[in-house]
Amino acid sequence: MSVFLALVRRELGGFFKSLTGYVVIAAVLLLNGFALMDIVEKFNTRALESPVTEVYYGTAYFWIVLLLTAPVITMRTFAAEKSSGTYEALMTTPVGDWQVVLAKFAGSWAFFMFTWLPLLAIFFTLREVTGEPALCDPRVMASTFLGLGLVGALYMSLGCLASALTRSQIIAAMLSFLLGIGLWVISLRPAGGPDPGQDWLEPVLNHISLVRHMEDFTRGLVDGRHVVFYVSVTALLLLVTQRVVQSRRWQ
Repeated sequence: MSVFLALVRRELGGFFKSLTGYVVIAAVLLLNGFALMDIVEKFNTRALESPVTEVYYGTAYFWIVLLLTAPVITMRTFAAEKSSGTYEALMTTPVGDWQVVLAKFAGSWAFFMFTWLPLLAIFFTLREVTGEPALCDPRVMASTFLGLGLVGALYMSLGCLASALTRSQIIAAMLSFLLGIGLWVISLRPAGGPDPGQDWLEPVLNHISLVRHMEDFTRGLVDGRHVVFYVSVTALLLLVTQRVVQSRRWQ
């Protein structure tokens, strides 16, 4: 456990020792600032009874932040080690493949969640300004950040896999971005009746729709099926990453 925690601290500390980490934080703050302006404009034009988390999710800034920052956060996990020559040294130390994979995933996920903490201040500020405590219900906030953590874990594991496949951080970021945006585009398929002869397709697409899952979380609805989906896909991606790392160890 001490080795794992040391690897996590090493990974997490790397974000605060490089310019990349501060650029990501600044980009998230900037985009969330635009989201705040959009939310305030909506409150000024009409009365809204929805939770502020659902209003924020409706601005689409959530997916912009996620799709752009996830590849940047995870591109250095394995690719930077390979390009700098420290990957071989890390793999020859008495640590297991799973410890390395989980530590890099945990460090990336922790930094990802850290960049979203200012969003709490935005929500509570809106509650104070509007004088409507119901707009920022603690249970809705908790479910929203649960969904954020789950979808973030999925994209962090996807980015770790992309980084483990190459030595170039740029290629890792591009691969992670393309896979991530592809998964998001599939989720945008409008709800409706299935095409004739494709009765099986509609429930499958609804089950893997990240957009619809997050809609429930932002409304304060925690569906066990959503949680199982995110955890299962994240675990599968981490398993594939471990296999890639294991195969590279013996090359």
